[in-house]
Amino acid sequence: MARRIIDLSIYLENDVVSDPPMFKPVIEYIDHKQSVPDLAGFFPGLKAGDLPDGEAWAIERITLITHNGTHLDAPYHYASTMNGGERAITIDEVPLDWCFQPGVKLDFRHFPDGYVVTAADVEAELARIGHVLSPLEIVVVNTAAGARYGHDDYVTTGCGMGYEATMYLLERGVRLTGTDGWSWDAPFIHTRERYLANRDPSIIWEGHKAGRDIGYCHLEKLHNLEALPPTGFTIACFPMKIRAASAGWTRAVAIIDDAPAAPKQ
Repeated sequence: MARRIIDLSIYLENDVVSDPPMFKPVIEYIDHKQSVPDLAGFFPGLKAGDLPDGEAWAIERITLITHNGTHLDAPYHYASTMNGGERAITIDEVPLDWCFQPGVKLDFRHFPDGYVVTAADVEAELARIGHVLSPLEIVVVNTAAGARYGHDDYVTTGCGMGYEATMYLLERGVRLTGTDGWSWDAPFIHTRERYLANRDPSIIWEGHKAGRDIGYCHLEKLHNLEALPPTGFTIACFPMKIRAASAGWTRAVAIIDDAPAAPKQ
């Protein structure tokens, strides 16, 4: 059986908008020549000419938050409690079983930017693809944001998952979800407009806050979801093991086992 691995992760990189300005990553590249003094510091008297091609090593110095790049949010990110009052687990406590499960893709690219997906929308999409959810399946949401990665409007593009839509998944045993948008919720610029119109604070981060009722994780800033079928793949998204953190970076991938071609007669 042939196996395909589809990369679902974005780059960590400079100069591409993947976060609001105050959260952007910064990568300083130190090449083989620049690092020679560091290497020489370990070996008194060592000169660049003593090294092959006068080179030491290449390294990078990176300034990040745990929510840069493709990452997995722990329930602790959303609130201090989950499951109606229990202490919310941090990323180093997330069950690894949650992170390697069959995947389901919901295609919501047709929804306008800022739209808040409802439980009825989720139910309709599951009916369209002919799928009944099973516990621990990983549900990923393909939004209009996926096609805008690399563009200045990425952070403000795409729909978001509302409280009811999120609870629809969680009540059926889903414990890990994902989106190709900057946030599981609708982009803040659109939520802000709604908040200014009605002053209802319950609309702020409502999909995230569902974790207060049922603890769950979600992936943000996935990529290449357009390449996935609705079902028939497995997602692997093990997070970095950062002590007591709210999130961890992950190289999320989809694994598809293709049936072998029938032998020629």
